[in-house]
Amino acid sequence: MSKSVTQTLSIALVFVLAGCTSIPADQRTGSDPWEPLNRSLYSANTAIDKVTTRPLARGYKKILPGPVRKGVSNFFRNLTTPRSIINNLLQGKPKRGLSETGRLLINSTVGIGGLFDVATASGIQEYQEDFGQTAAVWGVPDGPYVMLPLLGPRTLRDAILLPADIIIDPLFQYENTSIRDKLYVVRLIDLRYRLLSADKLLNDSKNPYITLRESYLQNREYEVFDGDPPEDDDFFEEFLEEE
Repeated sequence: MSKSVTQTLSIALVFVLAGCTSIPADQRTGSDPWEPLNRSLYSANTAIDKVTTRPLARGYKKILPGPVRKGVSNFFRNLTTPRSIINNLLQGKPKRGLSETGRLLINSTVGIGGLFDVATASGIQEYQEDFGQTAAVWGVPDGPYVMLPLLGPRTLRDAILLPADIIIDPLFQYENTSIRDKLYVVRLIDLRYRLLSADKLLNDSKNPYITLRESYLQNREYEVFDGDPPEDDDFFEEFLEEE
């Protein structure tokens, strides 16, 4: 994907989704008001995935040995570290920002461009953060659940801030389009390969759309609260009432 195309798509995404932010916060958070459209996009994404990325991911898993696949995943994960450094600092977490900076320096040098996760082996903890998480820390509500074409599930907040994550990506800044576009393809295949384990969960579900939505939202809440999400008082009240 060329840089100009990515920029155009990013700008278009911001303008399209920004028009949806007029929905009151109490009606937006944790809701799915666009479920019919989201279901249609989910079906389209699933159909495309079945004939493109899923077969490629399965072939990738079958052909390449585990250590090679691990190295590829490490490489692309290392590329997200600058984003994590910036967002940890924006969230007022300087120690975590320094930890991520250390990880980037060690993995990019001793780890040969990130192919080897030397930082984790050395006991340096990872703190992945993005602009959607930063906005959440700043008090921006989730907004409605949205299913993006080809890109999959997001909250409205995260979808609007997705261009910021793209712009800070070192691959986006890389000028050699021939190499960059090939790396984008490999990254996509690697991501789909790492999601293969989720296929069974969705295939066994009576309602895959709901399963994906709830799994995504719960995981996103877990990430936003750094692994310690608040207890759902309503859930416990309902549970006690049933008892």
